[in-house]
Amino acid sequence: MTEQTPDVGLRTLPRSAGADRRVLAPLALAQFICSFAGSNMNVMINDISHDLDTTVQAVQVVITVFLLVMAALMIPGGKLTDLLGRKRCFLVGLAVYGTGALLSAAAPGVGVLLLGNSILEGIGTALLIPPVYILTTVLFTDLTARARAFGVIMAGGGLGAAAGPLIGGLITSAISWRAAFAFQALIIALVIGLSRSITDPLPADPHRHFDIPGAVLSAGGLTLIVLGILAADDDLALTAALLVAGLLVLAGFLHWVRREERAGREPLLSTSLFRNRVSNLGLITQNIQWLLLMGSSFTVATFLQVVRGYDAIRTGLIFTAATVGLLASSTAAERLAKRHSQGALITAGFALAIAGIIVLIGLVAGSRSPWAFTPGLLLIGLGLGVMLTPSVNVVQSSFPEQRQGEISGLSRSVSNLGSSFGTAIAGTILVAGLTTNAYATAMATLAVLGVGGLVAAVLMSRTASTVTAPDGGRPAIGPHD
Repeated sequence: MTEQTPDVGLRTLPRSAGADRRVLAPLALAQFICSFAGSNMNVMINDISHDLDTTVQAVQVVITVFLLVMAALMIPGGKLTDLLGRKRCFLVGLAVYGTGALLSAAAPGVGVLLLGNSILEGIGTALLIPPVYILTTVLFTDLTARARAFGVIMAGGGLGAAAGPLIGGLITSAISWRAAFAFQALIIALVIGLSRSITDPLPADPHRHFDIPGAVLSAGGLTLIVLGILAADDDLALTAALLVAGLLVLAGFLHWVRREERAGREPLLSTSLFRNRVSNLGLITQNIQWLLLMGSSFTVATFLQVVRGYDAIRTGLIFTAATVGLLASSTAAERLAKRHSQGALITAGFALAIAGIIVLIGLVAGSRSPWAFTPGLLLIGLGLGVMLTPSVNVVQSSFPEQRQGEISGLSRSVSNLGSSFGTAIAGTILVAGLTTNAYATAMATLAVLGVGGLVAAVLMSRTASTVTAPDGGRPAIGPHD
């Protein structure tokens, strides 16, 4: 895609390498802690269930609802950035998130944990994450600098998700699971302090229309769909009813959006966002990437603790392989982007991740050694590190500055919906029967879904040369983006 001319309201600011680092530090840390929150609880399942006198399934619900709230509210959260301003929305989200972390640390029961971790941290994340991607896009206008910045942020996110089990395990074993939430609150406080260096180049527009019915319909539809998957191990009829209801609500949302556009009003999401086929395929790859990351993390962590009887620290240490792989490939992302197209990198990432899942199934079935998990997790980490950054850059760079609120909310919602689906699908299979066969079935299901992501990546590469962006530019998917 050709670089967009900045919007009239965009203030061009002189930047230096030091200024770039000061801006990127709080944005990357914010993405790190939100991703950390989505994966670190996987190694605390037994500790939390014993301490709060609840079940493994109840803790799974807390984890999944957190991911669900993020996915359901990310689109409205992205739209709110236009009304409140990117930096203000970012700071409000941090404050809500930090409150939820402190409440979770002091939770006397699973109900309070659900409120603090799932609801408040989920709402906080939905408010603070869209500004991370909007500010990165509008502050780094050169595509090479933007790719580098997204690489740093996605490395932070990937590291938080991959290293979450290890860090969470260390904290839980050394102190308690409650201290892991206190750790989140400390990082949030640090991010708030570092955010003083951020300047919002896009002025807020408090008079801009906010589509409340659209926000309710989109959130309601996504909620019903994930609840349907969660109910699969208890009642298949209820699952079918919830899924159908969710699809009907989303269809109603689409009808509402078209009605608002015909009436000349601004809807929550413009249908023009879905006219770019490369961006659409990029959104599919984002969804499945996070589905694979969170689904495999939850499956392996649950299997190790419930079936193998590992404690939090041993479980976390096993995930070191995935962390190393992700860091290695993320570090090399900029060099790889200069030699290969972003479509090729996404395709290669899926191939590596699928191979890692297959290796995990085979080696774990044939050995009880904890080392059997290392090769597969390493391959998954390498694959995810290769493809996370180009997927985000393809989608964000397909639209001009004035559309960043919408596309950032949609992009993050799609990614977090993938995280929610991954945990829900894997959890449903595992809870139905925590055995070696259930573990293999859950991982095989993730591999099949990964093949869908691989197909989307191949199609994206093939269509990039002929598809134009909605604003007339070319999608940012070339070899030197």
